[in-house]
Amino acid sequence: MRFRLLLTAAVLIAAPLALPAADKRPMKVQDLFAFKRVASPQISPDGKAVVYQVTTVDLGANKSSTALWLAATDGKTEPKQITDPKGKKDMNPRWSPDGTRVLFESTRSGTPQLWVLTVGEEPKPVTSISTGASNGTWAPDGKSVAFVSTVYPEFSEKPFPESDKLNKEKDEEIEKSPVKAKTFTKLFYRHWDDYVGDKRQHLFVCNLDGTDTRDVTPGDRDANPTSSTFSSGDDFTFSPDGKYLVFTAVPDKDESWSTNYDICRVSVTNTSTKWECLTKDNKAADGGPKFSPDGKKLAWRAQKQAGYEADKWDVLVADAKPDGTLVGKPRSMLGFDDVSANEFCWSGNEWLLFTADRKGFTALHKTTLAIDKGNIGWNPGRTGAVAGVSSDKTGERIAFTKAQMDHPAEVFSEFQGDLSGVIGNNISRANDKLLAELDLPRPESEEVPVEGGVKMQMWVLKPPGFDASKKWPVAYLVHGGPQGAWEDSWSFRWNPQAWAAQGYVVVMPNPRGSTGFGQKFVDEITGDWGGKCYRDLMAGLDYVEKLPYVDKDRIGSAGGSFGGYMMNWFAVNDAAKRFKCLITHCSVWNFESMWGTTDELWFDEWEHGGLPWEKPGKYAEFSPHKKAGNMAKAKTPMLIIHNDLDFRCPIGQGHELFSALQRQGVPSRFVNFPDEGHWVLKPKNSEHWHKEVFAWLKKYVPPGPK
Repeated sequence: MRFRLLLTAAVLIAAPLALPAADKRPMKVQDLFAFKRVASPQISPDGKAVVYQVTTVDLGANKSSTALWLAATDGKTEPKQITDPKGKKDMNPRWSPDGTRVLFESTRSGTPQLWVLTVGEEPKPVTSISTGASNGTWAPDGKSVAFVSTVYPEFSEKPFPESDKLNKEKDEEIEKSPVKAKTFTKLFYRHWDDYVGDKRQHLFVCNLDGTDTRDVTPGDRDANPTSSTFSSGDDFTFSPDGKYLVFTAVPDKDESWSTNYDICRVSVTNTSTKWECLTKDNKAADGGPKFSPDGKKLAWRAQKQAGYEADKWDVLVADAKPDGTLVGKPRSMLGFDDVSANEFCWSGNEWLLFTADRKGFTALHKTTLAIDKGNIGWNPGRTGAVAGVSSDKTGERIAFTKAQMDHPAEVFSEFQGDLSGVIGNNISRANDKLLAELDLPRPESEEVPVEGGVKMQMWVLKPPGFDASKKWPVAYLVHGGPQGAWEDSWSFRWNPQAWAAQGYVVVMPNPRGSTGFGQKFVDEITGDWGGKCYRDLMAGLDYVEKLPYVDKDRIGSAGGSFGGYMMNWFAVNDAAKRFKCLITHCSVWNFESMWGTTDELWFDEWEHGGLPWEKPGKYAEFSPHKKAGNMAKAKTPMLIIHNDLDFRCPIGQGHELFSALQRQGVPSRFVNFPDEGHWVLKPKNSEHWHKEVFAWLKKYVPPGPK
């Protein structure tokens, strides 16, 4: 999984220094917790309504709750809440094929289970499996459902009542035992922030009343992506005849260092540990199968380069039989265009809609089966980031969320034929009242010439009350990934508006490795983390320092994950003297120790061209720890944030960095969250995170104009 910069939104105590626009005020980070968090829109089969989830955060109680809402696609009536989770979470809604019911996942009974709702009535439970149920999907006839549950594989071939009883007893035994030792027999025993041990994600099928539950993917293999890199939202589906499941399977061996995810197929009554593979000819990743509404074609995402998680994602389409088997060779739908698909859906039987990063946006695209080339459409005039696209049965109406840097995600709906027009139908309107109070400037896009005859796109967000005749400090933010991008989007983890509102010009460059600027631009970070990307960032800094309103003596830089790595690389190179302070979150400091302690080995092995003992020079070349002694020269103050449950960039990276800083007398501070992973997600922890970050920035880079 990419080292994405995914930091938590949080609360700032200090008041912003810039003057607001008339009748509006600058945003406080507390406002981030007041915003409703809208996600997972699903349009009804008839195209008349959209069901979606809305999360409300209770900062005082340090928790959140998620309810389901319903909105008409024409936007003529007010949206209405249709479930009351009573402090729990109702999530991931899915319409029944006839559009009369909604299947969803809920924690209202304790463990996550599937429930079904007829609008206007009380929800009814579907599952009660001891290991929990998630990601529910309907059979074509609406009489049964499939779902994911994480179970002990040694029990998975037994009849369900017996296996469920054994799973429950083993979990209870582990919970009650005073001995908390963990034993592992192979890699990938932990992921992100969780010890998965030897459990496996299996697919289950049951009747709508919960009867006849059965594990249809038994064995010691995951039948659902363990890495979100290889998930496009819906990772399994029923075949058109309802007799089979077609799904994204994790590699059957070497899963910690292989990206060979495959599309597999099993019967809904399967009891075998052997699964039919539909994509065995491709040694790179395949996933996210979706049948066309008429059931005659199957589409899925695919990569070409084995081991490379940031390779371009194409969308392939093949003719299919009702039982889900493929006929003939698949056809590439994106092969001729230099974009990489994030997620996709069918819109009727001839059109595919997909999202892809494009020049600082996540744009909505469409492609048709009717012609061979030049069939990708998108509107470069659209702004923002689109996600969660779904279509009605005919393909006439679509729904999705759209966010911008000055607007959190809301649900939008429009006619598919209007894709080239302007998105204008916000049907959820969950945040209108709060947005009306706030002065949220729009970002400006700049282009900076960099080596190789190309330009680097860079966002510049000016603070509320900006006065161009004054000199302003800069927060220079580096994104994670490295195959990621700063986009015209909204984040509840690291929100540029929160930084700008404190009195900073926020600059967000998209250097080499950033997505949305062509695959070659992405590929050029591989094996060269401290090379072209570093020089691109320095070119961006040169540009910023020359802006007439920038105070070049008040510039600080911050980043997390890969962005944190770059803070560390700045600290051991000449860049250190150009920044008054650095902030590094869950970063990479030592490539040599990183390989053996991170969870997804394929990432490090691709980025360095092999194993550490095969390519020791590549692991050392751009590893900041090899140049640690240079930090004593500039002694640029550094704030380190690193968390005990971060298994992507393990806690030792932060320990090693802090030791090197302290040993050389460099002003430094280490903030550790023992109960967080790569991200800081709990509201109160998030509040503390931003208190620390902004206090450090304020100490060394005083905010506001001069």
